[in-house]
Amino acid sequence: MNEINQSPTYLWVGRILSGLVIAFLLFDAGGKLAKIDPVLKSMEELGLPAQSAMTIGVILLVITVMYAIPQTAALGALLLTGYLGGAVAIHVRVENPLFSHTLFPVYIGILLWASLALRNPKVKDLFWNF
Repeated sequence: MNEINQSPTYLWVGRILSGLVIAFLLFDAGGKLAKIDPVLKSMEELGLPAQSAMTIGVILLVITVMYAIPQTAALGALLLTGYLGGAVAIHVRVENPLFSHTLFPVYIGILLWASLALRNPKVKDLFWNF
């Protein structure tokens, strides 16, 4: 990660926000991997078979770890964006409430990219210097 000319404040705010995103996503992956009953019930309500919990949990775990590692953070963010887009599509399909359910993955995605931009000047330049 290139931290040249990076404000220490931006860097730490980015790390803290990234930590929150990572903690949430690891918690989500852990629930799927542990096959907790409320998670399985929720998946079935969304039209996903409970048997897919392990697969979805492993995918989420791997790409979250990629996001957490500075050298692969941008690729992890890109893959997580796709994952979160799928979550939005599922919530739209079952007609869940817009702001509390359907857009929640969008909120996580915004936080994910904003925190990455704060801790990585190359990502910040990608969005603000075009």
